Amino acid sequence: MDRPVVVVGSLNLDLVVTPARAPAAGETVFAPRLDQFPGGKGGNQAVAAARLSTPVAMVGRVGQDAFGDRLLESLRADGVATEAVSRSATAGTGTAVITVDATGQNRIVVVPGANAEVTPEVVEACRPLIASASVLLLQLEVPVEACLRAAELAAAAGVPVILDPAPAPGEPLPRRLRECTWLVTPNESEAATLTGIPVEGRRGAEEAARALAAQGFRQVLIKCGGEGACLYREGACAWFDAFTVPVVDTTAAGDAFAGGLAAALQRGMALDEAVRWGMAAGALAVTRAGAQPAMGTLGELMALLERGRQQA
Repeated sequence: MDRPVVVVGSLNLDLVVTPARAPAAGETVFAPRLDQFPGGKGGNQAVAAARLSTPVAMVGRVGQDAFGDRLLESLRADGVATEAVSRSATAGTGTAVITVDATGQNRIVVVPGANAEVTPEVVEACRPLIASASVLLLQLEVPVEACLRAAELAAAAGVPVILDPAPAPGEPLPRRLRECTWLVTPNESEAATLTGIPVEGRRGAEEAARALAAQGFRQVLIKCGGEGACLYREGACAWFDAFTVPVVDTTAAGDAFAGGLAAALQRGMALDEAVRWGMAAGALAVTRAGAQPAMGTLGELMALLERGRQQA
């Protein structure tokens, strides 16, 4: 049996409004409707990889409520194994309130709920699953102590750990988590928060990547939107061009990137080609509204990659 991509992370129901512009402080604006989408960075990454015909297992926690039922049903519909998703008797399912303006830019407020109960003990109970993984995906919408334990278990089993440091914390990440991470993948604002370096243009991204490497990360990939992505490894930076697509909603672009990257690595591809898969997956996601509903299929990804090759 193929070794799965394992995701340890958050599961949220996203409540999305789409006004023409985001309100200023103290201002009221109107939106045409309220949409509900399955989300959470962990769930998004799991679905992104699964849509690419990749075996995926999710480790997380939801409440014993209708939101939790919906999230589990949605994951299973996309083929994600949910046996390691537990249900809380004390906390509700995580929720995110998202405003997406007419330019596709988003603003997000998250209520963690049961995600805050993903503890090192919850992760430890999933040791055999994590050790069986082809790749482990982590984010920071569950407690960092749980991420650290998952990274330690994966590293001990020789499983590559990919950390999406979002939302970026205001304090340094634990040294052991940095040591166990095979690849860290911040976007520009997250890289700036983690390093204190303004990430403006390619020079800023390269400086921030070197600073993250100096913190102990073995390999660093900074996602720079339309500027592409900067991969730092073995003392050198390499740039990957972005795909040109119409932008509708950027909500889950980074999660789609993680899923595409992991799907390629699960297939045994080299990191350079995996980055291209990640960028194509991220590009597909911004062309549609929502988080998990926006994730592309394997056929769509292959078509976009081929279009990119023809335009190169």
